[in-house]
Amino acid sequence: MKLAIAPEVSKALAAVEAVVALESTVIAHGLPRPRNLETARALEADIHALGAVPATIALSDGRAVVGAGDVLLDRLANEDGVTKTSLRDIAPVLASRGLGATTVAATVEIAARAGIHVVATGGIGGVHRGAERSFDESADLEAIARNPVCVVSAGAKLVLDLALTLERLETLGVPVIGFGTDDLPAFYVRSSGLRLSHRVNDALGAARIAREQFSRGSGMVLAVPVPLEMALDHDEVETDVMRSIGVAEREGIRGAELTPYLLRALGESTRGRALDANIALLRLNARVAAQLALALCT
Repeated sequence: MKLAIAPEVSKALAAVEAVVALESTVIAHGLPRPRNLETARALEADIHALGAVPATIALSDGRAVVGAGDVLLDRLANEDGVTKTSLRDIAPVLASRGLGATTVAATVEIAARAGIHVVATGGIGGVHRGAERSFDESADLEAIARNPVCVVSAGAKLVLDLALTLERLETLGVPVIGFGTDDLPAFYVRSSGLRLSHRVNDALGAARIAREQFSRGSGMVLAVPVPLEMALDHDEVETDVMRSIGVAEREGIRGAELTPYLLRALGESTRGRALDANIALLRLNARVAAQLALALCT
């Protein structure tokens, strides 16, 4: 896999300065136009403002781009047919010289190869509801387990089976650390009701754990609750999720299309509040990730 590392990112890595990788699926598939491009630029600006260097990751012209420039960000946000790229898709997209937006799994893999140890995203993927029948589990989990990268996220998406997701992460040896919380956040919702085994209250505490975990060659999840003023009600969201899952089953929506479908349905049922919460948690996670990257460099 050929890496095309942006000069600013390359310089920061060479100087052992703070770098935060950003996934690009949220730009191409997660947010509607034009807020997707606005948010992508806001995330990079938030990271820069704290003294770290952002590195949005994507695939383009047969290379894994580490630090997408303005032109590539615009293409990811506005072109149709951008490939949602997880681990299994990296080789085909590179070989075809196509345009690919990376999921958390692909972003973690490429970030690790570039020497970046912090990734910011919205929520990680996990074990889907009904996985005992479908065996549907996100590649995010094993990617984090096998790469020395900390993924800063608002926990996992509420549309997943969160209890099984935590169990799977435990089996893989991936610690999930609450950032100022004892409970697993659930994306738009501040608490899933699932207790976490470990908690830190600042980036320095997270950095100490990360160093130990990275020495094992494995990654971790730093779980940051959505800002209180933007959070949605757990019971309300759960009711909407169950309704949407029923519709998805009747319409045969499954696999990689299921989570985006459920999130779109939530956006409609909450009349835009879910979108505002999504952007708020993305920006908070980017800021926490920048603080962590800086702490790792001290």
